[in-house]
Amino acid sequence: MSFASEVLTWLLIFACVGSGMMAGLFASFSSFMMKALSSLPDACGMQAMQAINRHILRPSFLVIFFGTGLLCLLAIPLAWPQPEIRMTVLAAAAVYVVGCLGITMAFNVPLNNQLEKTNPDTQAGRVLWNRYLSRWTRWNHLRAVATLLSTFLLVLAVFDLGVVVPD
Repeated sequence: MSFASEVLTWLLIFACVGSGMMAGLFASFSSFMMKALSSLPDACGMQAMQAINRHILRPSFLVIFFGTGLLCLLAIPLAWPQPEIRMTVLAAAAVYVVGCLGITMAFNVPLNNQLEKTNPDTQAGRVLWNRYLSRWTRWNHLRAVATLLSTFLLVLAVFDLGVVVPD
């Protein structure tokens, strides 16, 4: 195996792990976290989500969130000369960058910023919280699907490299 192929293999494996971790996080919020928060009194659910949004912005999250996108993008030029994986890697990178990073930055972050600036103990806070629950969760469903799809595509690319052969 050439050095470039070995680097590509490790980029794809680490990107796959990162994408899978993000898929698990987003799927957790879509399947039960938002339902749990919405079952609390409005001010309590809103305060809990505000706390989650403040505490998630840690290096451990940011490295996986942005690092996975970077790994996907770095894999593209290494995969380009290999027609058997070129389109799979390109698709995985596009799905992760647009479906995870793009949706988060364009939709979820602005909603989080709006939530942060709102007092949970006001009527305006209750109205915002109920609107936030449906909008944020809808975009999160798309992020969950996108990261699951990118994980699947990255696994396919690793298999197509011939590095991992299932028995």
